[in-house]
Amino acid sequence: MTSSPASPGTRLASRLGFSDRVFLGTAGRRVAARIEDGLELVEASLAEEVKVADPIADAAARYLYEAGGKRIRPVLTLLTAQLGDGNIRPVIDVATALEITHLGSLYHDDVMDGADTRRGVPAAHAVWGNNVAILTGDILFSRASQIMSRYGDRAMRLQADTFERLVLGQLHETVGAQPGDDPIEFYLQVLADKTGSLIAAATQGGVIFSNAPVDYEEPLRVYGEKVGVAFQLLDDVIDLSADAEETGKVPGTDLRAGVPTMPSLLLKTSTAAADVDLARRIDEGVARIADGADPELLDGPLAELRDNAATAQTLDLARTWTSDAIAVLAPLPTGTVREALTRFAQTLADRSS
Repeated sequence: MTSSPASPGTRLASRLGFSDRVFLGTAGRRVAARIEDGLELVEASLAEEVKVADPIADAAARYLYEAGGKRIRPVLTLLTAQLGDGNIRPVIDVATALEITHLGSLYHDDVMDGADTRRGVPAAHAVWGNNVAILTGDILFSRASQIMSRYGDRAMRLQADTFERLVLGQLHETVGAQPGDDPIEFYLQVLADKTGSLIAAATQGGVIFSNAPVDYEEPLRVYGEKVGVAFQLLDDVIDLSADAEETGKVPGTDLRAGVPTMPSLLLKTSTAAADVDLARRIDEGVARIADGADPELLDGPLAELRDNAATAQTLDLARTWTSDAIAVLAPLPTGTVREALTRFAQTLADRSS
């Protein structure tokens, strides 16, 4: 695989799959064109910044970057930057650093989850082993910090605070809810930390480093976090019926690895006999897989969970978080950016329909 900053994959339609529903009208198309221009700069920056002098580290660091990705975080950074000075160098660099942070987290996540594939290719730890995959993630995290350091204390605090939340989210997911914790609220906080924090950094970063009005920072931080939680809740739904060829992941990957998802948590709140039995069978299957059994033994129970009311409840919850995200945009000026952010959230919520 070779990187190609100007490849068709950088186009918004390819990245997001629904740009024609987000950027409407003449003004919307103008903003979309500016974001596409910015994405080409981000892609060129990514191709350069993931390079490492050591040949093994270089191959490993470029591996998932070259496998693709939708670049949702850079898109959101570039979009919110249109409230200020647009695609200026600090915005491009911050978008690059946050995408590299996301990239580094994928290496670690796949090791911890035991995932076999990522972005349609074998996971990095399946190619180089756990140690190299973990260290590659560390290299990418350090590279992101190096980029942020160009812009002083504010950028470094944004990076450090976001990274801390990413780690805490992963830690809490690993150790699980403790006695006295509400499992649903605990899981939502994990999502806010693991997924929402980085998207929030992207939407807030676009405002900060484009010199947009400071009053927009907090609404866009909250918007990003809520969209991130909604995004992950929807992924929990989509994961149960995912097309492995399209997503690069086996359906039910998290549950098979013993990682709770919202449908499984909501299932356990039900006292209906059929739901209690299904939850028991899923737990027993997870335990058997951990002991070396074929993961396919959960195919049947996961298909039942897909059609269970708990999955529909998860979808409703995701839409609530989406509505809340849109509501916090009220302080932004009426115009193309606010409209695009609104439609982005709405279209995101529709992707599992």
